Amino acid sequence: MKTIEEIYKNYANLIKNYVFVISGNMELAEEIMQETFVIAIDQINKFRGDCEISVWLRSIAKKVLYKKTKRNISMKTVPFDNLNIADSKDIEEECISKNDKLKLYEALQKIDADTREVMYLRLTGDLTFKEIGKILHKNENWARVTFCRGKQKLSKEELL
Repeated sequence: MKTIEEIYKNYANLIKNYVFVISGNMELAEEIMQETFVIAIDQINKFRGDCEISVWLRSIAKKVLYKKTKRNISMKTVPFDNLNIADSKDIEEECISKNDKLKLYEALQKIDADTREVMYLRLTGDLTFKEIGKILHKNENWARVTFCRGKQKLSKEELL
């Protein structure tokens, strides 16, 4: 098992970026990242090892973020601009460059929360569908179908 220092060094930016993508608020992302590691340190003995540590940390971060948003902490949303990507087959490839990722995140603000979260986890976290399913307490097939439908929604609605 890695030390908590190694875990922090390896995953702090990943967790911060994950929360930033969801919230659009860097200050909130940094705060959630810190709280995530405080909880992780406190509950490291509860980590069973049946998933990657990054999956476990994202799960903690998601729970902390949801608790904060339930308390009506204001979250800045990313403004939506006119986005144009011609073909749905190219959506995943277009998302690789940073500028296109920003456009994608802006477009994702317009679709339902479950689909948006699957898209975020897949595109930013480079997670497998199995890992996404574990984080969201669903199965791998659900994550795969939701991601595919998300790409279709973005293309159909011309959000991209």
